[in-house]
Amino acid sequence: MINAYHIYTGGDGNSHVKRGSITDGALVGADHMLFKETPAHSSLDWHTAPVNQYVITLSGILEFTTKTGETFIIYPGDILLATDVTGTGHTWRLINDEPWKRVYVIFNQGADTHFVGDNEN
Repeated sequence: MINAYHIYTGGDGNSHVKRGSITDGALVGADHMLFKETPAHSSLDWHTAPVNQYVITLSGILEFTTKTGETFIIYPGDILLATDVTGTGHTWRLINDEPWKRVYVIFNQGADTHFVGDNEN
């Protein structure tokens, strides 16, 4: 299982996070991919995800925060399933001395993301 976090918009209009994993060996139809690097010590203020996407961290350690105070840390190799395209959004900041290298994978609309929450079977 691959460690993952799902950040999504709840019924209250706020972003929330659920810890889980991506099913091993899952095939997901992807529409586009984007590679990006952000310098060490960077941060981004309140925003929502521009599209439903996976964000695969290759380097850098980040702390994410939601308006309701939920926080989580992403390490290299972790997957962020970002679907909070509406609502209050989230922030992130790099917490180590490396740049954030990542791959955005925009999956096909309606695709099964194969995310399984820690409390789900």
